[in-house]
Amino acid sequence: MRLLRFTAVLSVALISTTGVSAHRLYWGEAGHRMTAQAAAAALPGDMPKFFRDNAPQLAYLNPEPDRWRERSESIRDAALTGATAPNHFLDLEMIPVASQAGALAAKDRFAFADTLRAHGIDASVAGVLPFAILEMTQHLRVSFRQWRAAPNDAQRTWIEARIINDAGILGHYVADGSNPAHTSIHYNGWVGANPNGYATDTRFHGRFESAYVQAKITLADITPAVGASPRVFASLRPAIVSYFMTTHADVERLYQLDKAAPFGIDTDAPDSKRFTVTRLAAGATMLRDLWWTAWVTSAPDSSDQRQPR
Repeated sequence: MRLLRFTAVLSVALISTTGVSAHRLYWGEAGHRMTAQAAAAALPGDMPKFFRDNAPQLAYLNPEPDRWRERSESIRDAALTGATAPNHFLDLEMIPVASQAGALAAKDRFAFADTLRAHGIDASVAGVLPFAILEMTQHLRVSFRQWRAAPNDAQRTWIEARIINDAGILGHYVADGSNPAHTSIHYNGWVGANPNGYATDTRFHGRFESAYVQAKITLADITPAVGASPRVFASLRPAIVSYFMTTHADVERLYQLDKAAPFGIDTDAPDSKRFTVTRLAAGATMLRDLWWTAWVTSAPDSSDQRQPR
């Protein structure tokens, strides 16, 4: 399976090419944490206080779905990895262009899988990332709605724990969606016809998402680039699909930058940093906006917003 192969390659690549332990860099943990930190720092003051106070836990939880792919657990039983791996990506090129909009408009991930199957495509291979983002945002909105209606402080505290967990896990998939390599068949080296001579090495994903980000990008780079005005999405799905498609449009740009200055711990090209910061900030902006949307739209109506705690 795609991600099983990827994790095995990445663990070896990070040790051999960066000199840094695979545990420290595995699956781009630094980028995931910074995405959540920047999103939390940009939340409006009207977001419930308990949510803003839990920013450190939201950052800790952002890499959590990658931890579920622990090799020792997969060896014991592949069920968890097999069930959750497709949440991390969608290889858009696998879907015929004329069918992409219809597939992404499917009622749910199962109808999406049926649509792909009609084209001879296995959804577990192609991925379901936009649906993972949509589902987790809905989880979060339901929990906020329950929090507003909680009959006592004890129950409200239990719901708060559920909210933070859901918001943290949502953050992982939103962060994945800001990386062009999570939207494409070219996720770990260019595949197929390659007239422009882009990198084909199977260390590409790790060189960019882990080694380079860990070495060259800081939270101070990302925070100023986060959108200043929080958005409330009237409808989640169009916003999520638009976000995904915007990221996908940068796939070739990512490879162009790597061709000019290969990503790694020694890459100092200004264009590479600008691009990476923009992508991470796009993830942080979208995550902040989805958190905010889930809160605001959980109210019975737009004029009924419980006083934040």
